[in-house]
Amino acid sequence: MVIYSVRALDYDLAESGPRLLQHVVTGAFTPFGKQIPNFADECRNIITAQAPTVVESVRVVMPRALVFVYTMRSKRGIGHVGGDVDANTIDIETMVRTADWIVCELIRVYHSLSLEEAQDLVDNISVRQLPDIWEVGGKKRVLRPGMTAKQQTLFLLYHEPTSVVLAEDLYSWVEYDQLRTYRRDILVPLHDARLIEFDRENDAVRLSPTGAREVETKILKVPLSADNGSGRE
Repeated sequence: MVIYSVRALDYDLAESGPRLLQHVVTGAFTPFGKQIPNFADECRNIITAQAPTVVESVRVVMPRALVFVYTMRSKRGIGHVGGDVDANTIDIETMVRTADWIVCELIRVYHSLSLEEAQDLVDNISVRQLPDIWEVGGKKRVLRPGMTAKQQTLFLLYHEPTSVVLAEDLYSWVEYDQLRTYRRDILVPLHDARLIEFDRENDAVRLSPTGAREVETKILKVPLSADNGSGRE
């Protein structure tokens, strides 16, 4: 998992990336606010366009990279061979590294900086990202400081977008005092707020679309800081 929201990152690329390539290759682009009818077809048009002066990495490779990122973002619920293996982490890290390459390549090709300055930017972007969630010994730990138990619960579920998680597992990962009070003080209020679906009969929890939006618009918007001050709830 990564420090910034992969969904937000990929949304920006899906909106800006093909329009930039349209402009570079054809001299015109789909106005912002107007939907690109078929993302893959538009990228294919860029690849096949007659633009010999445009470098190959931008005209041929980058559209394919954008299609890959867009497809992964849109098909997060697809099944993976080997149901016992959670591929979400691999998926997300691959998407982020592909997005990094796109940005780095644009800097490399179009920079108006000195070679040294452009290289510094590329190196900074390419630095290995620290995880938001650490998986260790069969448990998961949120590494973002200062998050409340409710925020940690939403954040953990956000990184399990297609999965139902047992309340007991969430309680263990958050390290709340007691399972009974965790259900009462954390899960029930989140369920009542429609941020999660808490199936009391099966003791299972799933993030709602409202909960995902809560994570993306509030939790992920808070800068990382060791001085946020954690709260119980």
